[in-house]
Amino acid sequence: MFGWKKKLTDLNDLMAQLRPDLSRESLGVGPDFPGVAPNPLLSSDARKRNAELRTGALALGVLVDWREVNGNPRVILMFDVETAGGISFRGIADEDLTITELTRLAPGQTLPVRYRPAVMDHYVALARDADPAHVQQLSDEIASRKRT
Repeated sequence: MFGWKKKLTDLNDLMAQLRPDLSRESLGVGPDFPGVAPNPLLSSDARKRNAELRTGALALGVLVDWREVNGNPRVILMFDVETAGGISFRGIADEDLTITELTRLAPGQTLPVRYRPAVMDHYVALARDADPAHVQQLSDEIASRKRT
C-alpha cells in the first residue's frame, strides 16, 4: 500500500524485462504479439499453441535472425513469412534445436513453417514433417506470384 510496487500485469512483460532481446520491439513484431513464454512446457497456452501449430497451414519463412534462450539449445527464430494466399508477416518460432541444427542456421535461409491462419499472432513452427514436393509447389506458387 505504501511506497511503490510496480505490479506486472503480464508474465510476458516479466520476460521482456528479464530478456530485453526477446521483447516485442526487439523481435520486430507488433503489440498484438503475445510474447515469448519463459518456459513453454509449463505454460498451458504455449502447449496448446504448439499443438495447433503442428497441424497449421504451410508457408515459407526466410530466416532473419535468432536468439538463443538457453543452453538446451532453445532458440527464438525470426522469419519473414509468406503464405500461399499472399500474406506476408514477421513470424516467431520457439524451437528446441540440436547443436547440429543450430550451427546450420544462416540468415536468408528459406525454411517451411506452419502458422495458424485463424489466429495470425506471429507464431510459427518449423514444418519438419512437410512433404518436400508440397514445399516445392508452394515455393513455385509464391515465386510465380512475385513475377506477375
